[in-house]
Amino acid sequence: MTQKAALLLPMVGMIFLTFGVMLWMLKLRYRAVLKDGLDPRYFRLYKDAELPDYLVKITQHFHNLLEVPPLFYTAIILLTALNITDTFYVLLAWAFLLSRIAHSYIHTTSNKVMWRKNAFIVSILILMILWIRVGIEVVSL
Repeated sequence: MTQKAALLLPMVGMIFLTFGVMLWMLKLRYRAVLKDGLDPRYFRLYKDAELPDYLVKITQHFHNLLEVPPLFYTAIILLTALNITDTFYVLLAWAFLLSRIAHSYIHTTSNKVMWRKNAFIVSILILMILWIRVGIEVVSL
């Protein structure tokens, strides 16, 4: 496997993580309507109903996957477009993916806030290191 492929693979992993959470959310939405009596009209404007906790949790997590990871995608695409890669970038990319998988697992299962916070902070620190290096690379062009 080339370094470029090794750099791109964690981005693909993040996309599949997002798809997985999206499908899980869809399944739980059906469950809320079919088994727990949620009025399907709630989904027209997303108001006028109290959602079950399991649905709130997965929905919040799905939205979370659309907030920070785009910064990761942008960095990886930029590095790839500029044909810049090294082992440290690859390690950062894989560490980001693993930290986000841990964050997803914690948030969608036990939801222990301290653990979730720690996984989130680790992922943010990794992303910051990644972007500092990208910034240095871009200034050096």
